[in-house]
This record gives sequence, C-alpha cells and structure tokens, in this order.
Amino acid sequence: MTSTPAFTRAARVALAGALALGTVISGSGAAQAQPQSTTVRPAAWGPCAADVLAEIPAAQRDKVSCAVQEVPVDHSRPRGGTTGIIMMKRPAGDPAKKIGSLFINPGGPGGAGLIYSAYGSSFFTPEVLEKFDLIGFDPRGVGRSAPLRCFRTQEEADAVNDGWYSLPITEDEIASSIRQSKAYTDYCGINAGPLLNFMSTEAVARDLDIMREAVGDKQLNYVGFSYGTLLGATYANIFPQRSRALVLDGNVDPFLRLTNGTEYDRERARGFEISLDAMLKRCDAVGVAKCAFAGGARKKFDDLRESLRKAPTTLPDGTKVTLTDVVSRTSSNLYSPSTFKALTAWLQSIHAAQHPGALSVQSVVDAPKPVGNNGGKADVRALPDTPYTADDSYYAVNCTDKPFPRTTRDWAGTAARWEKESPTFGRYQAASDLLTCATWPTRHPDRWIGPWNRRTPNPVVVVGNYYDPATQYAFAQRMAKELGNARLISVDAFGHCILGDSAGADAAVTRYLVDLTAPVHGAVFQPNAQPFA
Repeated sequence: MTSTPAFTRAARVALAGALALGTVISGSGAAQAQPQSTTVRPAAWGPCAADVLAEIPAAQRDKVSCAVQEVPVDHSRPRGGTTGIIMMKRPAGDPAKKIGSLFINPGGPGGAGLIYSAYGSSFFTPEVLEKFDLIGFDPRGVGRSAPLRCFRTQEEADAVNDGWYSLPITEDEIASSIRQSKAYTDYCGINAGPLLNFMSTEAVARDLDIMREAVGDKQLNYVGFSYGTLLGATYANIFPQRSRALVLDGNVDPFLRLTNGTEYDRERARGFEISLDAMLKRCDAVGVAKCAFAGGARKKFDDLRESLRKAPTTLPDGTKVTLTDVVSRTSSNLYSPSTFKALTAWLQSIHAAQHPGALSVQSVVDAPKPVGNNGGKADVRALPDTPYTADDSYYAVNCTDKPFPRTTRDWAGTAARWEKESPTFGRYQAASDLLTCATWPTRHPDRWIGPWNRRTPNPVVVVGNYYDPATQYAFAQRMAKELGNARLISVDAFGHCILGDSAGADAAVTRYLVDLTAPVHGAVFQPNAQPFA
C-alpha cells in the first residue's frame, strides 16, 4: 500500500473566522456568511520555476505565470501564521474579451491542480480559453503548497507500509493492517506540523475566496471535478453572493459525506459495482471482436475473482496475478473508458490461465496502464500519463471532513458486510478511510457541515455520468437537490467526469460560463466516444 495519496489537481481554502472573512462559527460547525472585511494583497505573478514548466506542454511554457498567495493557516486567527498557495495562470487568449478568471480543482482530496491551467484545452472549448484566465493551484498541504507529510524519511514510510494491505482478507492481514494504519496516523501526529488541524474543505474554500480577490475578480468562476465538487458546493454556501458561475463535474453527495463517512464510503463501493456491471454488459453486447472478455463476462469475472480469492493465478509468462491486482486495476481503469479494451483483454488472459483447456483469443497480454487515481481510491480526474504522487493530504482532508467511528474494533465485521453487498469493491473501499480515519490524530476539527441550500445568484451547473464509478450518478442527483439553485445535466457515459469528452455537455457549459445561460435542468447528452470503439 502506498504511504498515502496525493496527485494532480487541486482545491484550496481555509477558514476565515469571525472578523477576518466575516464568519461566525456555530456550535454545529456551520458558518454564517457575512461581508469580508480584510484587504487581500494582489497576486504577484512572475515566471514559473523550471521544474514546474517541465511538467506542462512546451507550447504553454512561455504563456503561463505563477504566484504564491499567502493565506492564514487558521482562518479564525487571520493575523496568526500563514501558508502559501501556489497558483499558475494561463492568460485568456483574447484579453479584450476577457470575462475574468476561471479556477480549476481536479479533485482528490489532495489533488495537485497547479498545472491543470496549462491543460485547459483538455477540458474547455476554445471560446472558454479565449475569454478566461485559467487558474490552477495546489491546495494547502498539497504538492508545492507546503505539502503535509507524515514521514521524515522514505525508510519510515516503507516500514509502515510493510504489512499494510490494501485488500486485507485473512485474520493476520487484518490485524497487521490495523496495526500499521495506527502506526501511520501516529507518525502523522508527530510529523505533519501545524497544517494538520486545518485541512478541512471549508478551509480550502476560504483560501479560494482569498485567491479570487487576489486575482481581482468580484465573483468566482470555478470548475471542480470529483472531490472538487465538494469544494465548489462549500464555497457556494459560505459565499453565495460571490459566486458567478460554478460547474461541478463528477459529484459527491455533500450532506452524506460530511455527516456519515461510513455510509458515504459504503455507497461509493456500490457505485464501482454499478459501473463494473455496466461495463461487463457492454463487453458482451459488442462481442469478442471488440472485447476479448465477451461471452458471459459477468460470470467469468465473478469466477475469476473467487478463484483469486483462494490463490494467485500464474500467467504463461510467469507473472503472478493476485486478487488485489485485479481489484485495484479494475477500480482504477473504470475511471477511463479508453482503457476498457486493454482491461478486458488482460482479464481474458487471466481467465485463460485459470482454464488452460479453454479456447482463448489471447493467452497473455500486458496489464492495462493504471490511471493516476491511487488505485481508484482517490476522487480525482487524473491527467493522462500523470502519476498519483505521495504526500499525506488525502487522509488529512478526508479524516477531517468525514466522520467515522473512532475505533477499529468492528472493522472486520463492517468489511465483511460491505463485501457481501459489493463483492468486488466493498472490502477494498473499507480498507481506506474507514480504517485509517479511526485513529487520525485530529479530533473535533472545524469543518463545514451545512447548510447546503443557500441560493446563488446564478444556478450552479451539476454534471453527472450515468456510469461514473467513483461518484455514482445518484450523488449528482442529490447534489442538485441539496444546492439552493442548481441545474443537473447528465451524460449517458462511462468513466469519472466528462468535461472535454462530450461535445453537447461542453457546449452547454460554455454558454453558461460565458453568457450565464444555464442549461435546461434534466438535459441528457452523449459522450464523444463509446467504450470498446
């Protein structure tokens, strides 16, 4: 198991308290929006560091600029310590037609979003690129913004990760994982530093408001993917009147996530099962010429999984495939329909090895390339060919935001129940936040738990895929209902998030961002490409 998640995409903000950002924190953890009274220093844009430029397309390197915006570590103490948020700006293509800035968050949590502005053409139409400065940023504790780290050395991390299983099944594996997870959170309590207590999504939303003011915008334009939809929903409810155009793609259920982390993750596992089942049905529908695993794909997958539960399978080239390999790779690749063909060919090669006398289209194929999403555990829209790197902000945010039982006493029973209803992904999901957040060192943190229904001047646009694995379609429906002013548009598509991959949805979002013409609630669009094409 990797030490903890971090990756490519961002979300930021911290909590500006009673006088600073004009909020009053109630006993329930909710905040009352009030006018901001502080003066924010304008962003000081300058050249980006060479190591940053090396991560973006060459054609963008002479266009972008970077800045570090100071924000309070603790927004309730605005004159206390500060931390820096690094931002990258890709300027509007036509400054004369510029509407404002468009902030981007890729999800996570813990997604390093700094370079996403340089990849704007992957998500937005030319008209959006022409009329908005695109702003990417690494949220507090993430990437280049004072990354929160629980270990001082790689040797410490390796020692903790040894014996920490991402899919613990046996009594020994479960006991070892509980022990090593506790060791991990102990290290976090010792080494993470002052940001540890101030990593809530609410804090990031308040950072975002400071960044908005720093770039000179009176209202926020924002696109959030995956976990970034929670950041957008939080901002919309703390600062409803400062919200111009917010687009949320690949939505969480904010109320459930912030009030019952256990049930949220249980339903998240179910979302992966729904997506897997739909993919296997599509595989059979297109046939073996396009999907090597076709021909009773559902039964073949279930049989393959149960065989691996008993023992690994050895492929003809000597590679040993474990149940963890199949669950994590399938979870990861369900994010990206373009990988389905390679995924199902790999599954067929495992099936053939388990049934050596059966006729096989291909006996050995390379495993599909994983997507940069922490084995499908991170709520992030990953850039192509970008790995999910390692800082410890993923758990820092999730264990702050999502309430879980503060004990692992019944973890094994819960994992078994989840596995019964979600046979492929239930235990895998339980081995993440439910296990680790039980012993997280932060207790009773300030975090936004609602209300979620404050009315923004313009509708928030909520975008959902029918077969999204990480944030199932029902979450998008709930997000639209929970927000005070929202329009839901849907895409009959697989994969996690859709902007840039559906011409119809992209056109609707463009009109909204540019003209504030909100799409028709309930509109349904098609993706640009179907899986197995």
